[in-house]
Amino acid sequence: MTSRVVSRATAGRVLVAAYTVLAIGAGARSAVQLSTRFSEAPLAYLLSAAAAVVYLVAAFALRRRDQVSRRVAGVSMTVELVGVLAVGTFTLVQPGDFPDQTVWSGYGVGYGFVPLVLPVLGLWWLLRAARV
Repeated sequence: MTSRVVSRATAGRVLVAAYTVLAIGAGARSAVQLSTRFSEAPLAYLLSAAAAVVYLVAAFALRRRDQVSRRVAGVSMTVELVGVLAVGTFTLVQPGDFPDQTVWSGYGVGYGFVPLVLPVLGLWWLLRAARV
């Protein structure tokens, strides 16, 4: 086994782990917020819950290695990237419409910009893996 194959496999495992951690973090946070403070910022909390679902789908799809799963992963990462860019821009332009942050607010600033960088890395990895 070459180091190139090992590094691709390792990169895939890192992506799965990152998406799993984000799914758990965003899901737990939104669950608490939805159950205790829903009326304060329902849109923000629902967007965080939706982000958690997108992360979970990406994690499961990346874990599987068949062609359909790779397509599902690509779609979920594209949805994530579009969501991060749209919500991130909207929260900067109209901050009053989001009284509390979402996972994607400010392009994921509350999560160290991981929500912005991760789909780019994931899509790049999928494209490189498809060429092999």
